[in-house]
Amino acid sequence: MKNYEIRDITLAPLGRQKIDWVKNNMPLLSGMEEEFKKTKPFQGIKVTLSVHMEAKTAYLCEVLAAGGAEMSVTGSNVLSTQDDIVAALAVTGMKIFAFHGATDEEYNRHIEMALEHKPNIIIDDGGDLVGMIHHSRPDLGEEVWGGCEETTTGVIRLKAMEREGVLKFPMVAVNDAQCKHLFDNRYGTGQSVWDSIMRNTNLIIAGKTVVVCGYGWCSRGIAMRASALGANVIVTEINPVKAIEAKMDSYRVMTMKQAAKLGDIFVTATGCNHTITVEHMLDMKDRAILCNAGHFNVEIDMAGVEKAALDKKETRKNIMGYKLASGKWVNIIAEGKLVNIAAADGHPAEIMDMSFAVQCLSALFIKDNYKNLENKVIDVSGKIDEVVSRRKLASWNIEIDRLTEEQVKYLNSWEV
Repeated sequence: MKNYEIRDITLAPLGRQKIDWVKNNMPLLSGMEEEFKKTKPFQGIKVTLSVHMEAKTAYLCEVLAAGGAEMSVTGSNVLSTQDDIVAALAVTGMKIFAFHGATDEEYNRHIEMALEHKPNIIIDDGGDLVGMIHHSRPDLGEEVWGGCEETTTGVIRLKAMEREGVLKFPMVAVNDAQCKHLFDNRYGTGQSVWDSIMRNTNLIIAGKTVVVCGYGWCSRGIAMRASALGANVIVTEINPVKAIEAKMDSYRVMTMKQAAKLGDIFVTATGCNHTITVEHMLDMKDRAILCNAGHFNVEIDMAGVEKAALDKKETRKNIMGYKLASGKWVNIIAEGKLVNIAAADGHPAEIMDMSFAVQCLSALFIKDNYKNLENKVIDVSGKIDEVVSRRKLASWNIEIDRLTEEQVKYLNSWEV
């Protein structure tokens, strides 16, 4: 089997420049790379990775390879793959199968090619590696000890598989680690979504009405940053407790049907399909802007709007306009795919430094413990969160207090 299937190997120098930039801003991974070079904890272990194939992910791949891992990688979204990045990995000899704008057939072929070296550990983002192993190519998972799942949507799919008793190996829910979702999902998504919207529209956010669909950790970050940019924020929710949180965080809360008439910009981050339907779009202002920050492009009803549109045209790079029966247009960024990475560069390097440090340590956990683990979704060890958080603080030269023996005794006693 060939080592790579990419667009253009000559783009490697530009990709290397990007990887080196993030490396200089990811102190946790840099420290792990130096440790792994000495200890080789993944020596002879085969790892298949499917994550958004951009600079931070590329550096994660190189850190694992420095630890001795035999890497075979692909992307987790056809629009987030950066051709210069995959070229930079290809020239190192790493197996890589991905290119920007792949068709569904090409994307699935790349997933399959990445799995063909029959990995021991998989690192997934959205569950496509797990999906192929469990549906069409179970033979490619015969040597899998377990793996790690990066994102909320993937963890939801894994938990459904566990409930049905079909999960064939343990998977660590990296997304649920405190050092992942409290920072990556909130601060990372919050910044990168607005980076993408602003660079793709070149419009001001201040004074506009922004509708944020959902109020999980990603949506909290999106709403927080929209408010900081001067937007008037509306939140839609199905969970009454989260709706109360949004209200107490100063946002207006209402149904999507009510919000549709008011919003200038709509951002979905619910993990559910048809969050915004054509019926909602018919009530929107002319030239309303829609985008999705969830993993799959199902939150905005793209099939419905394609069918209902009287006309469509590219209104700006990465933005497609649709004229509806109302006579008004809606503008959808990045085909309804994950906006912050399909039409921008994804989360900041410092944020992904924490998330990918959790990935590395979770992969080590699988390697060291897989023989004793059940075929279930595994919570990230509290020790991993503590190691990553303390290393992060150290990278900022921040010291915090520690409990005295007397305080430990007090906190573990029922007597005052």
